[in-house]
Amino acid sequence: MRAARLIKMVLLLQARPSITGAELARELEVSERTVTRDAAALSEAGIPVYADRGRAGGYRLIGGYRTRLTGLGRTEAEALFLSGVPSALREMGLADAASAARLKVSAALLPELRDASHTVAQRFHLDAPGWWREPETPELLPRIADAVWDDLRITVRYRRRDAEVRRELEPYGLVLKAGVWYLAARAEGGFRVYRVDRFAAVEPSGARFTRAEDFELPAFWEERADQFARSILREQAVVRLTPAGARWLPHVTDRAAAEEAVRAAGEPDGQGRITVTLPVESYEVALAQLLGLGPEAEVLGPPELRELFADAARRTARLYE
Repeated sequence: MRAARLIKMVLLLQARPSITGAELARELEVSERTVTRDAAALSEAGIPVYADRGRAGGYRLIGGYRTRLTGLGRTEAEALFLSGVPSALREMGLADAASAARLKVSAALLPELRDASHTVAQRFHLDAPGWWREPETPELLPRIADAVWDDLRITVRYRRRDAEVRRELEPYGLVLKAGVWYLAARAEGGFRVYRVDRFAAVEPSGARFTRAEDFELPAFWEERADQFARSILREQAVVRLTPAGARWLPHVTDRAAAEEAVRAAGEPDGQGRITVTLPVESYEVALAQLLGLGPEAEVLGPPELRELFADAARRTARLYE
């Protein structure tokens, strides 16, 4: 532990012209007294650490000293490509590897480029979860991530509806979608997608698998996500929309389905309204979504869906009588 801390301290000193004891203590998560002892240990080991005393003082390396401890390990190099998604790194247990990788890269850069990580962080940030949602990290995510990195087969128990099933999986990749983690894996019968928060148990088998050379995670996810979005739209609603309702429809329901329905609509009627046939997940979901359009949308059918809206309208009217 101390050896790793000393290496990190050297890299921090190499990346900056001068750094205070308080800053080093914060970066290394130790006390300033420990920083003083570590600086003395480095000096005794032949690394020219110099301490400037006083309020404006700090630690620095003398004479342009450069360490050769800049080689990236495999995990660090892989984590570096994800370093723009800090929350995802933390959830997969790779935050420390990414931090070490960034330090090593900074130490290897020319002095005028060493602020690159800071300037990027001040300009770009990814906040993956949707609004009004408290993200939860699946407990088994780090274990699954390890298996994905190392191409290790896993034995899992997966919750499906009211039952648990046991599966042998080859974990190919992880996807973070709107704050929810998904695993793309090959099982008996082909590739499938699993929600990580539905895994009840994950055990690596110790055996490695050979990845299919033609598998590309982004293309696979795009295809499956489109299939999933369309597969859940099992019902249809016939809706008469004002021009405003047609504009707002993609904001309250599935965007692709709404835009396609509006494009396929015929000419507006005498009141300027169009009639669309909209795929929906269920009548209950359609009720919750389309009520947001208020008088800009009239549900024409099916009859049972229209009755749901009529009942909601009656109950709403009674509230405001």
